[in-house]
Amino acid sequence: VQLQASGGGVVQAGDSLLISCTASGSFSRFGAGWFRQAPGNKREFVASIRSDSLLYYAEPVKGRFSIYRDNTKNTVYLQMNSLKPEDTAIYYCAVGSRWPYPDDWWGRGTQVTVSS
Repeated sequence: VQLQASGGGVVQAGDSLLISCTASGSFSRFGAGWFRQAPGNKREFVASIRSDSLLYYAEPVKGRFSIYRDNTKNTVYLQMNSLKPEDTAIYYCAVGSRWPYPDDWWGRGTQVTVSS
């Protein structure tokens, strides 16, 4: 499975941004997730969605971020609202069987920068 993330950019604190990740083939039977890595930090989990649409979020993004998927388009989305400067990172999508951290296949990442 090859993954391509897109939609990153530079926004101001409080803004919203939608990023997406499209798989090269069907991923409906796998979980999908988003992770992020800020400069100098380790990669951390953000959110995941299972094949049956069960959701799981990291505490720092609960209530602000929403993950959803469209299996007809082989795409998983991350809607990010009320963005904060600490959300600045490279966001990576991943697909796999491990729950709640699907990590068998990884995309290249998309940069999200939130200015204060």
